[in-house]
Amino acid sequence: MHLDVKIAELAERQHSVVARHQLLDAGGTEAGIRYRIAVRRLHRLHPGVYAVGLGRLRLEGIYLAAVLACGAGAMLSHRSAAALWDLRSAASGPVDVLVLRRRTIRRRPGIVIRTTRSIQPADIAMKENVPCTSVSRTIVDLAAVVTPRALDRALEQSMVLGLYDHEALMGALARASGRRGSGMLRQSLAKLTEPSGTRSELERRILELIRDSGLSQPLANIRIAGYEVDLTWLDQRVIVEADGSRHHGTPQAFERDRQRDLELTLAGWHVIRITWRQLVERPEQIVGTLRKLLGGEGGASH
Repeated sequence: MHLDVKIAELAERQHSVVARHQLLDAGGTEAGIRYRIAVRRLHRLHPGVYAVGLGRLRLEGIYLAAVLACGAGAMLSHRSAAALWDLRSAASGPVDVLVLRRRTIRRRPGIVIRTTRSIQPADIAMKENVPCTSVSRTIVDLAAVVTPRALDRALEQSMVLGLYDHEALMGALARASGRRGSGMLRQSLAKLTEPSGTRSELERRILELIRDSGLSQPLANIRIAGYEVDLTWLDQRVIVEADGSRHHGTPQAFERDRQRDLELTLAGWHVIRITWRQLVERPEQIVGTLRKLLGGEGGASH
């Protein structure tokens, strides 16, 4: 197979980016590489890394070029890995690349080279053919370089995208014990995640909030309009659903929940969904809403 055909196939897999060692492995020579640079078939991005052709590189190509420039074992990390996983928007500026600390790498313009003493297989991933840190390791690393609010948003986005893995994240956090940002991440997790139990734990905490606020006690787990609902005040026609992500987080569950909410609303019921985060961050708002719907303190339930 002609070398240029091999280069084209490699570029197609790698977002139009190739490394010198890959060209040599494909049968190229140093003289051949210099020739292709001279005739503008290859365009230098970093030492030993080239763009194939004149097309504008996509973000993945920019990221892969930075990783290739840092040698074997390098991977995208921190803000850049978070952008690759769609946990945050891509920002202009240098690309974050993680390497093992024992390696010596010269500074590269446009690249922030970050080091780690060790990297576990669970912390390594591949996204869009770009070597990168896993979602969990990315979140742990991100905690060291962003604000608490930005970290909260990244965690929320991982849940929305179905990428959140609590066990994997806790493992990555344990391996990062003492690292900058670990404490902030634990605080964010305490706000954003449910306890390790089931939806019944969220229901129990909602009932505690209702009791502590002096509101009348609802009925639990009765059937209304053909649906079993979590908490109900019959006289006031108010329903509270414990909206746990473990039970309501899939697209199918989301659609089912909205359909039942619509049917219950059409049947004359007020339906309120309460998430774990709302319960932790805005309990006063929950109580205020229920108090209005129940009419002051609310009467006795039947």
